[in-house]
Amino acid sequence: MTVNILHLHSSFDLGGKEARAVRLMNAFGKRARHTIVSGVEGAYGARAAIAKGVAYEIAQDPPPLTGKPSVARYEAIARYMRRFDLVLTYNWGAVDGVMAARVFPKGAPPIVHHEDGFNADEADGLKRTRNYYRRLALGAAHGLVVPSERLEQIALTAWKQPAGRVHRISNGIPTRLYAGRPDPKAIPGFVKGREPVVGTLAGLRAVKDLPLMVRAVGGVPQNVRVVIVGEGPERQAIENQVAAMFMGDRVHLPGFLADPHRYIGLFDVFMLTSLSEQQPISVMEAMAAALPVVAPRVGDIAAMVAPENLPFLAGGRSEVELRDRLAPLIADPALRASVGAANRARAAALFDEDAMIAAYARLYEGAMRRPGVLQP
Repeated sequence: MTVNILHLHSSFDLGGKEARAVRLMNAFGKRARHTIVSGVEGAYGARAAIAKGVAYEIAQDPPPLTGKPSVARYEAIARYMRRFDLVLTYNWGAVDGVMAARVFPKGAPPIVHHEDGFNADEADGLKRTRNYYRRLALGAAHGLVVPSERLEQIALTAWKQPAGRVHRISNGIPTRLYAGRPDPKAIPGFVKGREPVVGTLAGLRAVKDLPLMVRAVGGVPQNVRVVIVGEGPERQAIENQVAAMFMGDRVHLPGFLADPHRYIGLFDVFMLTSLSEQQPISVMEAMAAALPVVAPRVGDIAAMVAPENLPFLAGGRSEVELRDRLAPLIADPALRASVGAANRARAAALFDEDAMIAAYARLYEGAMRRPGVLQP
């Protein structure tokens, strides 16, 4: 029997949490049917990664997920959720789905809430009012899923969640796909030449601070090309930074591209400049593709990469610190290869997706009290 799952997303443009949600949808196959709601109107770019044959729809005229607290809005959300077997909510922008079940619990389906990180407005510190709101709302959830050790501690302390309700499930990817040769034509308009390529995969949002990446790469003395794969509201800010540094002939922004295993191997170094991260899937993908990673020490990144990669993580976020971590890798292809090989081995050992898919399936099945319904 097919399970009807409602996904309430803060946004459904492709990023780490969306990539994982889609991967799980693809893994569940015909055993589930999915309805997707985005808290940001029109933000449904991740649907391009949903596999053919997976039954899904974009919700038509759902109740708004964001807005001032309102009994009427909570009631509308609660009424909408009752038609589903399971509700999955993602990040702060969708927590009102959980609150709706708290206010109107009668007939509510089981809810599993997912927290993957914070936007720029909480990157430097959690907001007290949001902590109180989460504490109250999450009492209605069957469980809270987090991918990182840092988020697990926040859930237990700042959000006061019982240990039995918090589930830390590491993100995972199909590491074997990243071991093959990349497709040289997979990035439209980009042809790899002799110059080293510094690349990233990210939603073009303020929290990713991609203008910082442009400034850091621009300070490296060698000729370096930049590829930023993703789409979002900060595209113009990135283009403005590119123009200000006269790097228009060296920076390529192809927009969103599905199937990163086809093209991430065209990079020589992976770079991340986010204000806030937890356990970024893009770093796992870079590691599986045997790339060295340059990034600030945010979230769990220092615990993710191989020991050989640790010297290339910056203690702060200044463009000078990031440039100085990047420069040795740009100058030395053998160093890039050795660090990348260590990262690939670590990704295969720790971040393969089979364990992740099985853990999520068990959690969702337990919430519905329907063991085995999502697993082949």
